Amino acid sequence: MGEDQVPYNKITVIRVGAVGKACAISILMKDLADELSLIDVIEDKVKGEMMDLQHGSFFPKMPKIISGKDYSVTANSKLVVGTAVAHQQKGESPLNLVQHNVNIFKFIIPNIVKYSQNCKLLIASSPVDILTYVTWKLSGFPKNHVIGSGYNPDSAFFRYLIGERLGVYFSGCHGGVLGEHVDSSVPVWSSVNVAGTSQKNLYPVLGTDADSENWKDVHKQVVESAYEVIKLKGYTSQAIGLSVADLAESIIKNLRRVHPVSTMIKGLYVINEDVFFSVPGVLGHNGISDVVKVNLNLEEEDHLKKSTDTLWGIQKLQF
Repeated sequence: MGEDQVPYNKITVIRVGAVGKACAISILMKDLADELSLIDVIEDKVKGEMMDLQHGSFFPKMPKIISGKDYSVTANSKLVVGTAVAHQQKGESPLNLVQHNVNIFKFIIPNIVKYSQNCKLLIASSPVDILTYVTWKLSGFPKNHVIGSGYNPDSAFFRYLIGERLGVYFSGCHGGVLGEHVDSSVPVWSSVNVAGTSQKNLYPVLGTDADSENWKDVHKQVVESAYEVIKLKGYTSQAIGLSVADLAESIIKNLRRVHPVSTMIKGLYVINEDVFFSVPGVLGHNGISDVVKVNLNLEEEDHLKKSTDTLWGIQKLQF
C-alpha cells in the first residue's frame, strides 16, 4: 500500500502557455524533481497538459505530475517558476502592459507564498527585471530567494555566436551580456575570452566603433534574435524553457554555478535604488548566494546607470 509523502524536490510551473510548457518539458528531461505541479486559470487546459505529460512520463522517469487551478496543488514546492503574463494588445503602451502583469502577480505571488513559504521563486515572465522586483516586494522573501531568468539565455547565445565566429565550440568561449533585459543591454567585451585567453588583449578594439571586424554585430544579433523568432513563429519559448531548466538544475542540485540572472543590484556600480537586473550570480540551494561584480569601463557603467533610472521610474509607480 502506497504512502503519502511530502515531495523533496517539488517544482511548480505557473501557467502552461508556450513558455510554461517549454519549462515543464525541459525540467522533466533533466530529471530535476520528484513531483511537478502545473497551475493555470484554465482548468481543462492545464488538466490536458498534465495528462499529455503523464502519458510520456515513463521516458524521462518522472514519478508524479499534478495540476489544477487551485494553488493548493503547489504546496511544499522547493522551486516555483513564474511564466504568467498578459500579452501586449495593439495600441497598448508598455507601461499599461506592466501594470496588467503586476496585477496578475498580485494574485499569484501571495497564493504561492501561502502554500510554499520556503521555496525559491524563479521568474521567466516579461518584463523580467520589473516583475522580479514585483515578486520580491509581494512575497516578502529575502532578495536572494527571488531570481529572474534575466540574460541567462542571451549570454548563452552570445557565447554561441562568438564560438561560431571563431570556429571553436562555444563551451570554451566566455563572456556575457548584463543589465536591463531589453534593447539597452550591455555586452562586456573586456570579459570575453576563449580558454582563458582575453580577446580584448589580442584585439584591443574589440566591440568598439574602431572595430573593423564588426564584433558589435554579435551583440546586435543577440538583441534582435528574439524579435526575429517572434516574427517567424509568433513567440519565443524553447530557449527560455531550456534556460529555466539550466537555472533550476543549479538551484535544486546546489551546483553553485555562475549565471547572469536578474537580482537586486543595489550597492553595485554606485546604484542606490532597489532595482533588479542581470549580473553574474552564484546559484544553489540558497538561491543567489553571491554576486560577481564585473569590472566595467566608464561607458558601460553609465549605460547601466541609465537603465537603472528607467527601471526605477517604472517600479516606483507600482508600490
